[in-house]
Amino acid sequence: MTDTLLPNGIKDSGGDSSYFRKGCNPYAQTGRSKLQNKRASLNQQIIKQMRMRAGAENLLKASSNNKVKEMVLLELSYVNSNLQLLMGQLEGLNSSVEVYQNTQETANIPLIALGLKETKEVDFSTLFKDFILEHYSEDRNNYEDEIADLMDLRQSCRTPSRNEAGVELLAKYFSHLPLMESRFFSPSRQTGIFFTWYDSFTGVPVCQQNLSLEKASILFNMAALYSQIGTRSDRQTTAGLEEAISSFQKAAGVLNHLKETFTHTPSYDMSPAMLSMLIRMMLAQAQECLFEKTALPGIRNQFYSLMKMAQEAAKVSEIYDQVHQSMIQTPIKDNVPFFWSTMSQVKTNHYRSMAHYFVASALLDHQLGPSDDEDQQEKTLSQVYDRLPEGRSPLDILKKKEERERIGKAHIRRAILGHEEALRIYSLCHHLNKLEALQDILKASHQRSLNKYSENKNEDEFTDYTEAPDIISKTEHKAEMEVPAMTKVKVTDFFQRLGPLSVFSAKQRWTAPRTIRLRPEDRDMGFTLKGETPVQVVSLDPLCPAAADGLKEGDYIVAVGDTDCKWLGVSEVMRLLKDVNEEGIDIQVVTMMESNPTMPTKSATFCGNLPKTYSMICLAYDDDDKNPKSRKVTKKSSFISWGLKNKLKSASTLSLPTADHSGALPWNKPCPTFPSSSSYNNDSALY
Repeated sequence: MTDTLLPNGIKDSGGDSSYFRKGCNPYAQTGRSKLQNKRASLNQQIIKQMRMRAGAENLLKASSNNKVKEMVLLELSYVNSNLQLLMGQLEGLNSSVEVYQNTQETANIPLIALGLKETKEVDFSTLFKDFILEHYSEDRNNYEDEIADLMDLRQSCRTPSRNEAGVELLAKYFSHLPLMESRFFSPSRQTGIFFTWYDSFTGVPVCQQNLSLEKASILFNMAALYSQIGTRSDRQTTAGLEEAISSFQKAAGVLNHLKETFTHTPSYDMSPAMLSMLIRMMLAQAQECLFEKTALPGIRNQFYSLMKMAQEAAKVSEIYDQVHQSMIQTPIKDNVPFFWSTMSQVKTNHYRSMAHYFVASALLDHQLGPSDDEDQQEKTLSQVYDRLPEGRSPLDILKKKEERERIGKAHIRRAILGHEEALRIYSLCHHLNKLEALQDILKASHQRSLNKYSENKNEDEFTDYTEAPDIISKTEHKAEMEVPAMTKVKVTDFFQRLGPLSVFSAKQRWTAPRTIRLRPEDRDMGFTLKGETPVQVVSLDPLCPAAADGLKEGDYIVAVGDTDCKWLGVSEVMRLLKDVNEEGIDIQVVTMMESNPTMPTKSATFCGNLPKTYSMICLAYDDDDKNPKSRKVTKKSSFISWGLKNKLKSASTLSLPTADHSGALPWNKPCPTFPSSSSYNNDSALY
């Protein structure tokens, strides 16, 4: 199965129906999309079996009838068996790496790509419209287009294309999430919107009412998309290898950003331990591509070139060994596909054997000649070994032909043993057996080592049991995490007509717009304006007609006549008020209200059939929390000075309100509600 377009039977009718957002094509039937299709179907089946298991377990606890208990236990055994089969099928999808490879890729070892997390469709329309009417006091129907655009953008993110446009689409939606959070997610009330995402390894759904899970899952899918771009690259060309290296480094950077930002995400595939393993795996694959880039022009059959490539191969082996060690740890090994850990083990042995083969070739094929730099070769050989067999020195190995051949043959024997081990591990995993290209590469490397050994084998000599020393890993180009600029895409707020976020946000409270009639006296309105947008009334004359009509110090002007001026500055508003005649003009103003101190709301999390509760303090990312030393500590005023300050403040110009993070009593807040079980029966996105 390859990632080529297949006929889908859908005709382009033209017009609006043929339009898709850039970076998205839900009708594209590729091998990868069919894989995601199967993943969505498996997720629904896993949910059904988990519900049946939960019901059977509850019945088992509640029943005292032995006959009923026997029947329930029998049913539980069937359900658990079905769950194991479904988990095995999901593991098979995560092991289908051939789908993500380049169609022409036959000479390189396959790489592992992450599958996209699945999500359920979310309807923002009703709840956002109600919030606009209640909180912003505006006509809810005026924002139907903006809500539709937002929903269309999220829907497009479920089927991103596997290129930079697809990554940009996810980054665009990710940049919109903080704006949406500021507009509609109040710290003092729940929105009633549930975001459901499925674990990419277990298929278990996680549901939350805040945007932390949504943000984390979009970041995970961005990293997954980068990994798929890396595996698709043509690694037979320098440009393709550079694209693969950059993609895997960006995937590692996004995963590291996810790990540092969202530390309490309830989905297991985004837990710190799992993310650490995934970061190592992405960097290992980037290092493997760096090695392939070095070897692409060809390896010169010279002493120094062979020693350099030996240390480069040892570096790749070392990193994959670290990946394998992290995969077999107790919390991770139960969820990581067996294919992944087996592949990392195969690559560990394969590249270690290649390192020993290169050292053997350097020692056996290149004797120290009169024109060779003896000191330089001695220095190079001493940097390759961390220790030498007892009684031997680098100079002895280089000068004495017998010692040189003995150590060289020891390296080639160790290379042969390593290739045999790689082939043995390869045969243990039936998913690996499907990768014929991998088997061909392992067998060819093994045969090459056997040929090298037979060329230098002497039938007359006794069996030599000299053990080859370990090779020190070293690289000139180390794979590093790279945070892509895509994570910070500039976007235009869909709901900017509601006004500047510094004032008109979900956490602020203000009165409903009031109409004030302005009648200038001697071209004097009785107040002045200040601020950016929206402008604020200051220096109000308490005896002016506007004050008598209800205008207050610190009010924000949101409209002058029929002109909305939430985004107008002082000069622009003054221009509107300059030519007011004696009859006057109506303006609309709002007054900021003191926000009641509230505790950060708790986010209800629904994972499988077990409700959990996570505080937004843990789930939200805060730069100040990350660097406690940078916090400003304000000195508490005494009681007398406090009273004086407040008296002065009440008589001075009102300032813009600031965010209040203090907390209210928890029993004054409404309890979060969970979605009904029927909400899990809807189909996931079909690719």
